[in-house]
Amino acid sequence: MRQKDMTDKDYVCEDYGTVKEWTQLRVTVPLSQLDELVALMSMINNNLMIEDFSDIDTNLKTCYGDLIDEKILQADKTVASVSVFVPSDRSYMDDLAYIRSRLEENHLDGKIEIVGVNEEDWANSWKQYYKPIKIGEKIVICPAWESYKPAEGELVIRMDPGMAFGTGTHETTRLVIRLLEKYTGDGCHMLDVGTGTGILAICASRLGAKTCRAYDIDPTAVRVARENIKDSGLTNVTCDQSDLLKQVSLEEGKYDLVCANIVADIIIRMTPDVGSYMKDDAILLASGIIEERADDVIAAFNAYGFEVVEYLTDNGWCGLAVKKA
Repeated sequence: MRQKDMTDKDYVCEDYGTVKEWTQLRVTVPLSQLDELVALMSMINNNLMIEDFSDIDTNLKTCYGDLIDEKILQADKTVASVSVFVPSDRSYMDDLAYIRSRLEENHLDGKIEIVGVNEEDWANSWKQYYKPIKIGEKIVICPAWESYKPAEGELVIRMDPGMAFGTGTHETTRLVIRLLEKYTGDGCHMLDVGTGTGILAICASRLGAKTCRAYDIDPTAVRVARENIKDSGLTNVTCDQSDLLKQVSLEEGKYDLVCANIVADIIIRMTPDVGSYMKDDAILLASGIIEERADDVIAAFNAYGFEVVEYLTDNGWCGLAVKKA
């Protein structure tokens, strides 16, 4: 029986009792998927609350069995839950979208709950946290509802994230956009695997790519990305549903540039196959990798004939540019 005692709204911090407000993101999965869920949720924060009552019958046999709460005794022992707590001074929407997309990609049967937020407030309450943000030398990500006057040389990308991952506020997205500014060649053919809001494909198009083909396993992400592509007025960007590379089209030939802002394990899983979608001199931009897993991802790339040509970091995350050796 595992349960970290933490309330859904108030938490006493280490800095001498300061009280913060939090939003709890709670995901419940079948017990057999608990370890995978813990790994996924730890990408957001290592301070997790895990609720697993599967060993309650064992605990009943101890001298403390009579002290176990009745609600715990009645809890469903075939499922387990993991929660992260997002402080009230930042939006939980990117974390929520991240969880949703990674559940889809990892084929986890997860139920998501948001504790501390009224469902009717979801649609608008998170918008207050998103403001125009400049990334790299040129790209400015601007929420669709905000006004922004670009400076000379800036490229404004307007986004409405909806319930998909990718607004430019997350470190992984920023890392890839910085790399895109460097590696997007004029007239290149670009592939975005796990596109989320479509932000990377849209950026590549604005940076000079001739065609951009975006894919995501999550139908919600595909819908959101298509809306953003349409609103951007770009006719050279498309988005379709695919489980990683399975449904990716090669009708226009192999790709000059591939983006995969996913997670370490999924990037490793696609490494044996992605080379067959790339031209001989193509570049792959990979992110969604916590620094502790970077060596594992690099080892996988090296094993399948890729060479790391650039390594960027941002707040514990890393982004890689790799080339077919």
